Amino acid sequence: MLLGDALYGPYVRRLKAHLAKGPLPRHVALVMDGNRRWARRMGFDNPSLGHRYGAEHIEKVLGWCAEAGITHVTIFVASTDNLRKRESAEMQFLMETIEQVIAGRMVRQPGRWRLHLAGRMDTLPDSTRHALKLAQDATRDCDTGQHLTVAVGYDGREEVVDALRSLFVQEAEAGTTAEELARKLTADDIAAHLYTSGQPDPDLIIRTSGEQRLSGFLLWQAAYSELYFCEVDWPGFRHVDFLRALRSYAARHRRFGG
Repeated sequence: MLLGDALYGPYVRRLKAHLAKGPLPRHVALVMDGNRRWARRMGFDNPSLGHRYGAEHIEKVLGWCAEAGITHVTIFVASTDNLRKRESAEMQFLMETIEQVIAGRMVRQPGRWRLHLAGRMDTLPDSTRHALKLAQDATRDCDTGQHLTVAVGYDGREEVVDALRSLFVQEAEAGTTAEELARKLTADDIAAHLYTSGQPDPDLIIRTSGEQRLSGFLLWQAAYSELYFCEVDWPGFRHVDFLRALRSYAARHRRFGG
């Protein structure tokens, strides 16, 4: 549905009024897909420039989340598979974008969102890891109640492996035998060692660019998440697209375990 300028504002206001009547997610997770495809459609010679525009778009979307009262946002920036398979020049550009746009702006403008990191940080270049750590430290005292998790160097299956490894080491140090651990092990025990430990699971996962899969994103945490797939590429993801995702969520009857 394409909206002219004259209709866009009233339609957004109508959507907001509709959303005021229904439940909204506490935690939204975003698979920001389609940066390079968007750049090609826009005529850029270097499609990797789409990563730059996509990273800059995050700030605007976070503003929409804050306005809607969403307190937890998780963004999928790069998987471990991306880091292994993409051409080195593209990954270097992406890492520099993370350092300059995502981490850099949070260092320069701390205050609204507290930054958390999810993924194997040791798979990132030293400069990227350092920039993200600085941003995490700069926002550590943020007391707004708003939390942003950046998933980079991330894979959901590897997260579960890392969680189990951490749990086994902890229990072994406490003197617990393998047989004892097998008898008492619960899902909550594993969840306590995930990268996202202490944070709520996502209520809604939005993926842009039309792909209808999770691609390893938050596999454990997404057990009861609602999924919303949007045809628009991430840099072109508009406020109205975001509100439509929230409207879809509000219209659903969530069945946990059903």
